[in-house]
Amino acid sequence: MSARDRALILGGSIAGLFAAQALAGAYREVLVVDRDALIGTTGLRRATPQSFHAHGLLARGQQAIEELFPGITDEFAADGVPVGDVGSDLRWVINGRRLRQTSIGLTCLATPRTVLEDGVRTRVSALPNVRLLEHCDIVGLTTTADRRRVTGAQVFHQADARSEVLTADLVVDATGRGSRTPLWLSELGYQPPAEERVKIGLGYATRNFRMPAGLLGKDIGYIVAQTPSHPRGAVLARERRLPDGSDRYVLSLNAHAGDHPPADPAGFLEYARSVPVPEIYAAVRDAEPLNDIQTYRFPATQWRHYEKLTAFPAGLLLIGDSVASPNPVYAQGNTLSALAALALRTQVADGGEPDPRRYFAAITPNIQAAWDVNLAGDLRYPEIEGRRTPKLRIASAYINKVQRAAAHDDALTEAFLRAAGLVDPPQALFKLGTLLRTLRHSVLTEPRATQAEVR
Repeated sequence: MSARDRALILGGSIAGLFAAQALAGAYREVLVVDRDALIGTTGLRRATPQSFHAHGLLARGQQAIEELFPGITDEFAADGVPVGDVGSDLRWVINGRRLRQTSIGLTCLATPRTVLEDGVRTRVSALPNVRLLEHCDIVGLTTTADRRRVTGAQVFHQADARSEVLTADLVVDATGRGSRTPLWLSELGYQPPAEERVKIGLGYATRNFRMPAGLLGKDIGYIVAQTPSHPRGAVLARERRLPDGSDRYVLSLNAHAGDHPPADPAGFLEYARSVPVPEIYAAVRDAEPLNDIQTYRFPATQWRHYEKLTAFPAGLLLIGDSVASPNPVYAQGNTLSALAALALRTQVADGGEPDPRRYFAAITPNIQAAWDVNLAGDLRYPEIEGRRTPKLRIASAYINKVQRAAAHDDALTEAFLRAAGLVDPPQALFKLGTLLRTLRHSVLTEPRATQAEVR
């Protein structure tokens, strides 16, 4: 403890909060700095406009968050957050066909992003050695004279226009997609990371509705995936019980390649009608809206390859979207951040100093698995530019067959959902048993998806 005085986290995002939890047991003080309000903040924040829209937490993400915050799943459930089984309590629709609902023993924690962040912030804020410093702009890094070690950060206090240098033994950048670490590295004489980007042109439109209790029975909601054959997707999910006994639902509509759902009520409903699940349109057509329609644009995925750098200053790490920002339709962001926080906790558990090279090597396999899912899904669309290797083409075609076969096979549903949930690597779908089951279903004549199939 005496050798670890302060960990400084740049950004009070959910990734920054995960990092604070991971480091709180190893540093005398953990200081979280953000430009916005943090203390007592609930609900939507300016820094996270995507929070209004439907969010999913992958099964591996739920496991990782539970490791960081033991008992938090039960706390959310006690507060009314829907909790169920990923396979039996969600209605998955892919290629216009509904997968078989079957229990697979993985937990679906259907918490809205704002509720998840509020709960995590409450837990972190209660730690005696964690301090939140709000309304501070992060100006840049400070280093030793030889620039081989980061020693802190310079911040600007908005309230009194005062600059201050915050010293630290470790600085963690959790500022998200707009991270300036690549620029700061260049200014310090280091090579910035290579950046991999795929322009996906994703757009969301979301609205909340009041609906009758038990609309979907015990099920939590519909997850309608976009595919080239059915390019418009949706999430209709139960969020919580309202005081009058009805339920609050969220409906997010989405599509790639610029096919953005409109923000006017009539256009929103007509777009919902085009989703290959008639029950969704029927549910919202006469439901009471609880707010205005909000839209969100996500132009491109990106991955900054810090793991490939041969020179990097000591005392600096990155987490969350500062490293990789995948396609949000695959719900991987919070999971990758939580897994990176576990890797960070492992790094400091042995009493030594976190090593950037070891840390980036530890988080890369999870990012690579998520990125493979992104490429296999996104590059199926001819409008999206990207390098389609023979290996990727074969993998995409095979996964499409797995998805279609899963509409008829419980075991394939489980295999697919475990891989999509990052519990198993994507390569697990190529195991012999899964391969044979997929091929067996593929030789059968599959009828065109009907309305009955997606109910």
